[in-house]
Amino acid sequence: MLNQALYDKLIQLRLPAFRTGLLEQQTNSKYAELSFEERLAILVDLECTRRHSNRIQLLVKAAEFPLPAAVEDLDLAPTRGLERQLVLELAQCAWVQNHLNLLVLGPTGSGKTYVACALAMSACRARFSVRYFRTSRLLHRLTLARQSNSYHTLLRSLAKTDLIILDDWMRDAIAIPNAQDLLELLDDRFGRSSTIVASQVPIQDWHSRIPDPTLADAVLDRLIHNAYRINLEGESQRKLRAIRSMSTT
Repeated sequence: MLNQALYDKLIQLRLPAFRTGLLEQQTNSKYAELSFEERLAILVDLECTRRHSNRIQLLVKAAEFPLPAAVEDLDLAPTRGLERQLVLELAQCAWVQNHLNLLVLGPTGSGKTYVACALAMSACRARFSVRYFRTSRLLHRLTLARQSNSYHTLLRSLAKTDLIILDDWMRDAIAIPNAQDLLELLDDRFGRSSTIVASQVPIQDWHSRIPDPTLADAVLDRLIHNAYRINLEGESQRKLRAIRSMSTT
């Protein structure tokens, strides 16, 4: 009866891993050789591990990644343009801690989205909040937010996010109202949070895709000058995956 009351209280205290571990200790004789402090330390470690895992799962879900990706699965072949040392450094997430940006550049199909998501997954594992967006869809969302009087609420939410991915950056020309939205977004985040940009458009062409030169200067100034860069090369990864898939059928 006493044990059941204890187990019930552990559930009330939201300590399910602790409870499961305690049940294991009471039914497994190997724990009898351990001291009280050792057994307690095991239970505390179980609960901490569970909470850490749950936190990461919640962060990954909130990020809304378009595909599963991890740094350990990256192809670091020299022909791809990925520098192993730089990738491993970025995977430690000090750049996110220091509120710096990352530009992932390369031709269509070179794996920009995968690289961006893999490094953002490392940020989730380091318990940073992450959100993934295709740039055009985020701009559309900001436009709708203006119309529904939720614009500033959305901007505040984005400003609080530790790391945002802007995929397909500058794929299309940016209208002036959209450029103003980007400036608001990046101005809120500059020096306070980090942004990953994935783009097939060379950096030197970005300025011309914003029709107002002053806005273009302001947007790019907040994004480029404090950013790491990854320049991907090689054949389309989609093409290579299709060839491998066809060869196995």
